[in-house]
Amino acid sequence: MSRFKCIGILTSGGDAPGMNAAIRAVTRSAIYNGMRVKGIYRGYKGLITREIEEFFNQNVSNIIQRGGTILKTARCLEFKTPEGRKFAYERLQEEGIDALVTIGGDGTLTGARIFAQEFNFPIVGLPGTIDNDLYGTDTTIGYDTALNTIMECVDRIRDTATSHDRLFFIEVMGRDAGFLALNGAVAAGAEAALIPEISLEKDQLAEMIENGFRKSKNSSIVLVAESEVTGGAMGVAERVKKEYPQFDVRVSILGHLQRGGSPTAQDRILATRMGVAAIEALLEDQRNVMIGLQNNQIVYVPFSKAIKNDKPINRDLLNTLQVSSI
Repeated sequence: MSRFKCIGILTSGGDAPGMNAAIRAVTRSAIYNGMRVKGIYRGYKGLITREIEEFFNQNVSNIIQRGGTILKTARCLEFKTPEGRKFAYERLQEEGIDALVTIGGDGTLTGARIFAQEFNFPIVGLPGTIDNDLYGTDTTIGYDTALNTIMECVDRIRDTATSHDRLFFIEVMGRDAGFLALNGAVAAGAEAALIPEISLEKDQLAEMIENGFRKSKNSSIVLVAESEVTGGAMGVAERVKKEYPQFDVRVSILGHLQRGGSPTAQDRILATRMGVAAIEALLEDQRNVMIGLQNNQIVYVPFSKAIKNDKPINRDLLNTLQVSSI
């Protein structure tokens, strides 16, 4: 029998497809193991505003296929202060919650790590972000769905690019990580990807143009990560108009299209595995860890490693993209 009688679950930061599948798995696994479950609405803010509800199996019925998060999500400035975290801790005590499962990205895990240290409170994190930028896991909840959405959008844009003999710069999310841009470019057959990891080392745009980019093509598509390092699609397009006026340039910013939609089979399976693993981690008395997936095996990654370490890009994919786009 677990020493934890009641766990709380919340989603925080940007929403990601598969969060509901994770909520479902955590809730049902906890109940299966004799624990009570309380859903905390609007992330850490719900601890401040007391938006907490007991969850039963029926609360998470028929949600595995839904995008977004039934628990809602919000930014919480109060939780960034010691006073706010103390207030949140007192709410957890009042509710009888003795462990937390948090689902979100870098900011969510950072908040969890600080809170866990200050109050010696058991927390397990699930990596829920379309950016796929958390160290210690091969993939994050929501990434596969976002990647498929990007691929479908680029497929549609290519029809117009080909019809009008144009160069399209398509901006995708990812914050300061190029996983969506690079893998999206490979999946959609784009000609290139401009990503922050490489932009720091060299001028990707100049190299792309000077290497005979588009010599044998009547249309081209380039995916651009939204990072300030790359300048984003608008910045890149303005530069091309000035330096390479021979190109007929268009820009498309996919924006929040990438976050929505029903999760793919892969994201549903990943979220379910990780949700069950979160409860197993608590049963094993693990704390302050993120559930990760490495070589298709569940692993426990300390918050400090998941947050502090930069996740490396697969540079072989850059060569793959270059060769396959000739």
